[in-house]
Amino acid sequence: MSSLACLDHGDAANPPLLILHGLFGSGRNWGTIARKLSTHYRVFALDLPNHGRSDWTDGPMDYPFMARAVANWMDEQAIPSAKIIGHSMGGKTAMQLALRYPERVETLALIDIAPVPYGPREHLGYIQAMQSVDLRGITRRSEVETLLEDGIPEPVIRKFLMQNLVQDDLTGYLRWQINLDMLAQSIDALMDFPLPEDLEPYDAPAFFLAGGASEYVLPDYEPAIKRLFLDHTLERIPGGGHWLHAEHPGLFLEKVGAFLGAV
Repeated sequence: MSSLACLDHGDAANPPLLILHGLFGSGRNWGTIARKLSTHYRVFALDLPNHGRSDWTDGPMDYPFMARAVANWMDEQAIPSAKIIGHSMGGKTAMQLALRYPERVETLALIDIAPVPYGPREHLGYIQAMQSVDLRGITRRSEVETLLEDGIPEPVIRKFLMQNLVQDDLTGYLRWQINLDMLAQSIDALMDFPLPEDLEPYDAPAFFLAGGASEYVLPDYEPAIKRLFLDHTLERIPGGGHWLHAEHPGLFLEKVGAFLGAV
């Protein structure tokens, strides 16, 4: 299993803190938050498999696979254990890491995600819209945005997804840095949350921060949180959506920083 790319912030003498991004994201999306937290931690904002600058994989992505990828990266960096922030897909990866390798995770901050399977959502439509754009010969991002307007009408989401566009070193044309084919193939696994029957609950501190206007941490999901994370707290940001770190960065840092002991 190949290593993961990451952005590294803070003094090497500080305790490690890992940030795991959500679907279609990368460690770069977390630059502002990582720099703020780097006064207390050595912050590693990872690119998960098939995202950002990390390698593309041949086999389907699921959460046991991604948890192993993070654990292997920690081995390579000689990091026995760390505090972890995980958002959405990255939060599910962090929870799987904590449940399967609890000795590697000191505390968990889970951002707008629950340890449950989700039904079909809009993600596959986004992937198909990006796949439908023929990037051959295209060098201007504005041209790509125009081509995406019908499939992804929401400007904020469209601009977020376009952060995955990079210039190809050989052709000079734009290309998707994200592995769209693998994400499409793995979308059911990414909506799932597999749990072996003999898995023990995680008993170190876990903090769930949910958006009050989001549907990712519904009251119906709270029993699963209580069952799997024995020492947890759950807070909601009123009116907050799914991308709390981008929508409410100050409040996000206040609440997550207080949990981590970084304020």
